[in-house]
Amino acid sequence: MTKDVPSSGIGILATGSYLPERVVTNADIVRMVPGTSEEWLERKTKIVARRFAAPGEAASDLAASAARAALDAAGLGAGDVDYLIVSTTTGDAPIPATATLVQHALGAHRAGCFDVNIACSGFVTSLALARGLVTLRPTTRALVIGTDVYSRFLDFGDRSTSVLFGDGAGAVVVAAVGDGPGFLDLDMLGGGAAHDLIAIPGGGSRRPASAETVADAGHVLHMKGRQVHDYVMDNVPGALDALLERCGHKAADVDHFVPHQANGVMLDQLVDVCGLTGAVTHRPLEHSGNTGSASVAIALDEANRSGALRSGDLVLLAGFGAGMAVSAGLLRWSEPTQRSAA
Repeated sequence: MTKDVPSSGIGILATGSYLPERVVTNADIVRMVPGTSEEWLERKTKIVARRFAAPGEAASDLAASAARAALDAAGLGAGDVDYLIVSTTTGDAPIPATATLVQHALGAHRAGCFDVNIACSGFVTSLALARGLVTLRPTTRALVIGTDVYSRFLDFGDRSTSVLFGDGAGAVVVAAVGDGPGFLDLDMLGGGAAHDLIAIPGGGSRRPASAETVADAGHVLHMKGRQVHDYVMDNVPGALDALLERCGHKAADVDHFVPHQANGVMLDQLVDVCGLTGAVTHRPLEHSGNTGSASVAIALDEANRSGALRSGDLVLLAGFGAGMAVSAGLLRWSEPTQRSAA
């Protein structure tokens, strides 16, 4: 099948991303995390390095830098932004929304703004929300950002989590794309019964911050890696197949696969199971690690800046992670006016 479903002509005008300056190599991780070796790290994760935010950098700072890159690439100013959506699970604070801090930093004073907290599926979920907002008012522009600073929430005594994550942000401008079809479809799947597979249990209304939550590591990331792997393999392939089928396509039609950068070994397995071996899979995790909400956005920007994405290419996006949750999107790429600055 090669027939696209009708679309509203809403897509991605431009992309941008930001990685902090500090590079943390596997050699650095070996010195920080007991029971690891460089060979073990690369074999188990395919990650060679990741970035950690500077002491004065928070999620909103990374987000603002990525947003500026996307706006510059689109030839837009902050005053042209109508909606600003930030996907993050490591926001600057519980209140206010990180999106409001990004709005202030950019000077996007007339933009409606809000956060999305659904972890690694949040950026693609935010794209679906942005598409809906632009559908309601076709002349508007939405700035969608994924940003996370997981280095602040890692237990470096736990090698199952601390070796995977890095910090970063990615952004896109969503708007009408003229004659291009843009997004063909986007969808989301929730798996709340598995909510305990990935969590930072302390600091909320159920377990507010206290000496006890600090003592029992309630403010760092906990993950049941094997069960997470099984959830992804049990749910992501079906969600992608259903999305492609609704759009009149098969996996063999996909030109580019841009997944969440969870773990390199798992991505290899996912590509095989989903029948996406004929697509180019974009995987910056080798140099940036798992950047949570930012990972799909960073991968998309790097693919765009490299010149890999061409007008008319079929691009499949997939987010999956804590919640548990899966989000997926399919679009015909529209060549941006200019590519994001490196």
